[in-house]
Amino acid sequence: MKTYRKNIGVSLLCISGFSCFLLFGAIEVAGDWRVANRESSGLAPLAKKTPEAVVQVYAARAFGWRGKFAVHTWISTKLEGADDYTVYQVLGWHSFKGGTALQIQKDIPDRYWFDAKPKILSDLRGKNATQAIKQIKEAVRDYPYHKTYTTWPGPNSNTFTAYISRRVPTLNVDLPPTAIGKDYLPNGSITGRAPSGTGYQVSILGALGIIVSGKEGLEFNILGLSFGIDIDDLGVRLPCVGKVSFR
Repeated sequence: MKTYRKNIGVSLLCISGFSCFLLFGAIEVAGDWRVANRESSGLAPLAKKTPEAVVQVYAARAFGWRGKFAVHTWISTKLEGADDYTVYQVLGWHSFKGGTALQIQKDIPDRYWFDAKPKILSDLRGKNATQAIKQIKEAVRDYPYHKTYTTWPGPNSNTFTAYISRRVPTLNVDLPPTAIGKDYLPNGSITGRAPSGTGYQVSILGALGIIVSGKEGLEFNILGLSFGIDIDDLGVRLPCVGKVSFR
């Protein structure tokens, strides 16, 4: 029980900190991204030693002050027989410089996200992965915010991952409550499927809404901070902390 009380306390501090951020902006200075760890975390199977197709979805704490509140998510795929991975993600700094926010490139699939070790949110192999890759490519082509990035409330990197996971429900992704931007529905929609592709949600510009789903459970979004009851994992969903299971 001490652990759960601590997590709730951290969440309350997070709410206060996030409110200050919205009012006054970030006050913490980020570290030097140029020397941050970007090596493989060892979570992905080696492409040359894995003949089957692979699809993995990752999340890692965002760089700098954003990491106190949010994670960055991305998708890695490897075709059957391929010797490398393709990484799909949305990056703000490309958009800020006038480029394309959506990045598709051959890359290390499980890199540390600037010192933050990633976690696997979904892992498909074999025929399921092959079919999912086809659907992912189609969904990526249809993503409406190729050149747009807004840290809060979206569209951002988590908006992209949620868009793909809605279109490819076989990924079975449960994006954590720290994936701020996941509730930003495309094209001004107010209702849609939950990010997992199961259940439904109501969301106003990603800043206010509710999710009811067998995967996410019952989750409320207030100004990008998400709280809820996670029925699937018998736990709670808290801002800053993420998912906390009672198992």
